[in-house]
Amino acid sequence: MLKHTSFLFLLTLLTLPVSARDWPQFRGPEGNGTTTEADIPLKWGPKTNVVWRSELPTSANSSPIVSNGSIFLTCAADEGKKRSLYSFDRESGEQKWVRTIESDKIMPTHITNPYCGSTPVADGEHVIVWHGSLGIHCYDFAGKKLWSRDLGEFRHIWGYASAPVIHDNMVILHAGPGTRVFLTALDLKTGKTRWETDEPVKGDGSYNEKKQYVGSWSTPVITKIDGADQIICAMSTRVNGYDPKDGKIIWSCDGLIGIKGELAYSSPVLAGKICMQIGGFGGPSLGFTLGGKGNITDKHRLWHNQKNPQNIGSGVFAEGHVFIPDAANGAIRCIDPKTGVNVWSEPTGGPNFWGSIVMAAGRLYVTNQEGETIVFAPNPKKFELLARNDLGEATNATPAISGKDLFIRTSKALYRIAEAD
Repeated sequence: MLKHTSFLFLLTLLTLPVSARDWPQFRGPEGNGTTTEADIPLKWGPKTNVVWRSELPTSANSSPIVSNGSIFLTCAADEGKKRSLYSFDRESGEQKWVRTIESDKIMPTHITNPYCGSTPVADGEHVIVWHGSLGIHCYDFAGKKLWSRDLGEFRHIWGYASAPVIHDNMVILHAGPGTRVFLTALDLKTGKTRWETDEPVKGDGSYNEKKQYVGSWSTPVITKIDGADQIICAMSTRVNGYDPKDGKIIWSCDGLIGIKGELAYSSPVLAGKICMQIGGFGGPSLGFTLGGKGNITDKHRLWHNQKNPQNIGSGVFAEGHVFIPDAANGAIRCIDPKTGVNVWSEPTGGPNFWGSIVMAAGRLYVTNQEGETIVFAPNPKKFELLARNDLGEATNATPAISGKDLFIRTSKALYRIAEAD
C-alpha cells in the first residue's frame, strides 16, 4: 500500500477553485505547455508550500495529469511485466485505485526510461493509458475498465513514451517506435479503430539499415490550419500533418535525419504560423510555415540546423520566441522560430532537463533531473531567473498545473504544491 503524508495545511480549508482548469493530458489543456491559471506558487521546498506528498512505488518518466478532481499517473513493477495506472484524490492525495495490466514477457527499454513512460489522457469521464506492448486501456473515473486494445508489439532498445491525446471523441496515438510505426485514431467510447496511417520503418525498429539509431517518441499536437483541424506529429525522419477525419497525410516536411540517426524525442512547437521541431541525440532542428499539401520541404521550410544540443523535453512559445530545455548541458535556450537562431543560451548550474517547459502566470517552469524546478521569465532578451525550488528527489517528468496548484512527480512521490493560505 502506498504511504501517504499530508502536512502544512488543513485540507478542509483547501477547496478547489471554481475557475480551476484541468491539465488533462501531456503538456496541458492545449498540448502546448501553457495554461491560463494565474495564482500558482513561485517558490516552494520540501517543507514549504507542500499541501501533500503521496509516495509512489516506482519511478517512471510519465507525467501526472489532472481531471475532474483526480490525478492520474503510471508506475510499473516486476521488470515491466506489471504496468499500472494510479488514481489519486486531488484534494487529499489519497490513492483511490490502481489498475494493473500483466504480461509474462520482459520487453527491452533503457535504464533512463523505465517502463510506463507514456502519460495518460482524460476528459473528465474517461481516462486512457497506453502501456506499449501491453495495450491501450480505457477506464471510467471509478476504475471500471471500459475497453482495451492490443495494438501489437513495440520493441525498441529505449522503450516507449508517446502519450495519447483526445480529439473529437477519438483517442489519437502515435504508436511506436518498433518494427511497425503508425498514427491511429480509436473511438473514445468503444476503442474501435477509426483509422491507422503507417509510417515507413527501416531496419529492425531500433537501428536503420546503416546501423544508426532510429525512432520517435513524439506526442502529437492538434491545431487549426486554414480553418480546419490537423494533427501534427514528428516521426523519425520528418514532421507530418494528418487529417483527423481519415488519417491521411496532408503534408510532410523533411529534416530530422541526423549524423547519429533518425530520431525525435520532443513534441512539435507551434509558434504562430510556424512549426518548429528538434531531432533527438543532438540531431537537426527545423522550422517551417504551416499549410500546403504534399512534401512542403522546398517551399515551406524556413531554416534547418544540422546539429543541436541534446533535446528531450518540449519547449514553449512565448513573446515571439521558443524556450527550449537542453538535456546535454543543463541549459535553457531562447530561439527565434523564424530563423532558428539562438538568441541566448544560459547554463543553469544544475543537471540536465528531461521534462518539458510549462507556462502559467506569465512565468516558465522546468524541472531538472535532480528535482529542482527553475522558474524564469519569458524574456527574449536575456535569461531572467525568478526562483529555484528543490525537492531533492530525482525526476524526468513534467509538472501539471491546475487552479492554484502544481503537481510534480518525482522518483519517490507525487506532490501537490500551493501557496500557504
